[in-house]
Amino acid sequence: MSGNTNTLVAVVTGANKGVGFGVVRGLCKQFKGDVYLTARNEKLGLKAVEDLKKEGLSPKFHILDITKPETITALKTFLQTTYGGLDVLVNNAGMAYKVSSDAPFGEQAEVTVGTNFTGTLNVCEVLFPILRPHARYLSLNVHIVFYWVWSFTEVAIHGCHIFTSNAKFFINMVELIQLFIGKRLSSVPVNCDRYYQVSPSKLLSLEVGFTTKTIDQGADTPVYLAMLPRNTLSPKGDYVSDRKIGKWE
Repeated sequence: MSGNTNTLVAVVTGANKGVGFGVVRGLCKQFKGDVYLTARNEKLGLKAVEDLKKEGLSPKFHILDITKPETITALKTFLQTTYGGLDVLVNNAGMAYKVSSDAPFGEQAEVTVGTNFTGTLNVCEVLFPILRPHARYLSLNVHIVFYWVWSFTEVAIHGCHIFTSNAKFFINMVELIQLFIGKRLSSVPVNCDRYYQVSPSKLLSLEVGFTTKTIDQGADTPVYLAMLPRNTLSPKGDYVSDRKIGKWE
């Protein structure tokens, strides 16, 4: 690896709004290094950075669309060249259709799985090898998966029975992500010290409108986990909500 290995660096995906934006804000206040807000839309990402700068914070921006492998590779190259590695990775990027969406089910499935599952795993595959010892990895977008289950259930309740058998599939999808993360982190050249699955407790993107917390409240647990001391033994590889270890039901 090359780059300035003395400067710590954190990356938050899908961070131009919502919980990801809140995580960037929290890290900028506590993390002793550079914090990158990434987004697939450069204009919206740069605006988010400027909004945080108006608060006296100093985030940086890098383009990243997790559905486009070339942007993930470009981010990896940039991090290696500039910093020699990565210290905190918060995988927040994800999407969900509104319950009222009239997009065909096949389209919703293809786009959602392509983003929330395949895109997330692609980020892991490309960026895990540059995680430095004692790095932190957090996955937040599993709440998008559960929202998808919830929304399809709502549709099913209103008479569209085609969705009623899909809940187990989405739970399995989350479990597959967990399994992959655990195995991948045990095999990369430099092992990540901690990895977590985090629940922001139902707070989703603003256009979905299904919230029970403010953005900063939803970002509290991810920031807390990212800032835990290196010698912390637990949690590790756990599902965490409201700073407490939980379990998948």
